Amino acid sequence: MGDFFNNYLNIPRMLREKREYRQQMARVEALPKDYRLVFKKIQNHMWMFAAGAGYDMMKIHYDLIELFEEGAASGKPVLEVTGQDVAAFCDELLQNTQTYTENWRKRLNRDISEKLGDRGDRGGVT
Repeated sequence: MGDFFNNYLNIPRMLREKREYRQQMARVEALPKDYRLVFKKIQNHMWMFAAGAGYDMMKIHYDLIELFEEGAASGKPVLEVTGQDVAAFCDELLQNTQTYTENWRKRLNRDISEKLGDRGDRGGVT
């Protein structure tokens, strides 16, 4: 139960994260228009997959802002930073993050294993 309160109902942490989030979003608003548009699209896409309280996602969020600030400062077009396949870019960002899809995969495998029990190698679900 302690993990639940430390990770999900930790009010001081939530307030700190919210304050930091607002600061980060102010940095996003300072980006060129194309960068803001792509950032917000990526952000919306990534949050669909955030697991738990989403704290893992915040680190990615901050790193993405820094990457976009560097790209904008260098005068690069945003798609030169992300590549043309922005969805693949998002997949790379999410690679080491706890996501719902990871949870769904684990649940699927666990459910099948439980149904099959020790018959898993002989086939057939009853």
